[in-house]
Amino acid sequence: PPPGQQRGPSAPAMAPRWERLFDSVGHFGRFQACVYFASVFQSISCGIHYLASVFMAVTPKFVCSVPGNVTSILFNNSSSSRIEDIWTLWTSTKNYIVVQLENGEIWELDQCSRSKREGSLYLAYEYSGNKSVFSCSDGYIYDHTKWKSTIVTEWDLVCHREWLAKLTQPTFMLGVLFGAVIFGDMADRVGRRYIMWFTSTGQFLFGIAVAFTFDYYSFVIIRFLLAMVSSGYLVVVFVYVTEYVGIKARTWASMHVHAFFAVGIMAVALVGYLVRTWWIYQIFLSVTTLPFVLCCWMLPETPFWLLSEGRYEEAQKVVNVMARWNKVSTPCKISELCSVQQDDLVSCRMGDNDISTAKKHSILDLFYNWHIARRTITVWLIWFTGSLGYYVFSLSSVNLGGNEYLNLFLIGAVELPAYVVACIGMDKLGRRNTLTPFLISSAVICALIMLIPQDFSILSILANMAGKFAIGVAFGLIYLYTAELYPTVVRSLAVGSGSMMCRVGSIVAPFCVYLTSVWIFMPQLLVGIMAFLSGMLTLMLPETLGKPLTNTLAEAAELGTNKNSCSGKSPPAQSGAVLEKIEMLSQESHSPDE
Repeated sequence: PPPGQQRGPSAPAMAPRWERLFDSVGHFGRFQACVYFASVFQSISCGIHYLASVFMAVTPKFVCSVPGNVTSILFNNSSSSRIEDIWTLWTSTKNYIVVQLENGEIWELDQCSRSKREGSLYLAYEYSGNKSVFSCSDGYIYDHTKWKSTIVTEWDLVCHREWLAKLTQPTFMLGVLFGAVIFGDMADRVGRRYIMWFTSTGQFLFGIAVAFTFDYYSFVIIRFLLAMVSSGYLVVVFVYVTEYVGIKARTWASMHVHAFFAVGIMAVALVGYLVRTWWIYQIFLSVTTLPFVLCCWMLPETPFWLLSEGRYEEAQKVVNVMARWNKVSTPCKISELCSVQQDDLVSCRMGDNDISTAKKHSILDLFYNWHIARRTITVWLIWFTGSLGYYVFSLSSVNLGGNEYLNLFLIGAVELPAYVVACIGMDKLGRRNTLTPFLISSAVICALIMLIPQDFSILSILANMAGKFAIGVAFGLIYLYTAELYPTVVRSLAVGSGSMMCRVGSIVAPFCVYLTSVWIFMPQLLVGIMAFLSGMLTLMLPETLGKPLTNTLAEAAELGTNKNSCSGKSPPAQSGAVLEKIEMLSQESHSPDE
């Protein structure tokens, strides 16, 4: 949810008490496995659309076109009758090509201008005589060696229109921000299943529509809508699978939703290598959504949402199906859980005032005192840095030299072990003790990348993969860590505001990558500084492993100072890991979300 909005897509308030349901039907049985893999399959499509512009908006080598037929071409000391033969020699944007037309005119072709030599009769590369400079009114000549067509070549998004091409990814990420807010709220109102149907169908339709856009502005608008439904699906699918998976498998299941997003990045690299025309490339990427669109109507609504709406008979039917698939002979009765629920409500009646009070909390409560304010600033910085680093490493991978398709594939593949390490580290070493070294190590890796000579492309790629791995571990942890650092009364608000900072980071990341025109290592420098600063500030955060979740701001402020708190091996560690996931249902998922 956006800052100030108390709840986004979330589990019902009664959710912790309904956890007894999984003790009856199983925590991750055959039914949950089928539902899980069917629903997270669509996350692959989300990863695809998030990074599709990496190859769709490629700017190839280009020069101004000329008003006539070319008979001779000269580049430095090389001559040819075909401009296609010159591109292999083109090494710098400062280069120019000299051409002679059928009428004998001699032109110098730069990238954003062209000059007609006055009084020159001989074709020579160097010329010091008079020239008449003209704009590129006849269009541009592009190098089609790698890509037959991109949106840049389709609509001449170069020179004075170059900024339009650079806005492609930031506007998409802006759509991600809006989609997370809108569909997150709608999922609570109409149900998870309907939003998953709508957003997955929207991904297919908008994805295909992008390929048939007639100009740049329609392209950006439809891509914005595609971003909204893609982000909306990621938000809701995280909630959906978490509500279907029991305590024992919930942490791993929810964390690995992001792993399927990474598979989507790998798919972008594969399709980009095989298809070199942007609109055909877009169609192939969008077709990955079709299998889920055809079968998503079979997915049931979650029993948690049905119970929150008072639809007990429908919830019982879903529970019975779960029990039958999981081969449980005596499924849990909703009526029995309702009686337990009623007892809990009576015993906790005095807490009603606290609940009503919680609804009045605002973002200012995240600055309750100096300790909470410092914690909030640090957490926001980690969210921003994680998203910034995630997309800077991903988007810049195609500029590292070597095979850009293999580079992007490896950048996606390295996320898979990162989430495994994150799951193990946060339970064995602790949240802070895992987050801090990986943030600082990503900063060190950024420094190493700047020291690697540009000729050592393989070493640069390996270092970039290591940086993506480190930032991936840190980024995966911050969801859980944020939920545990704040009390119940503002936990949803804290995670929601952190997610907003995450989206800001994803919008800024493309502009950060474009700073390579200022200095080739500027993106790594900025990410390194932010990661190092975040890592050092994380040292001042309290460790939450083994600590019970706090309920009030006063308790949260004392977190980490209580000497009698539970040790890292105590039972509350498991309880905290479970409850924070319940609370985290109010958040939106990244990607590198998300």
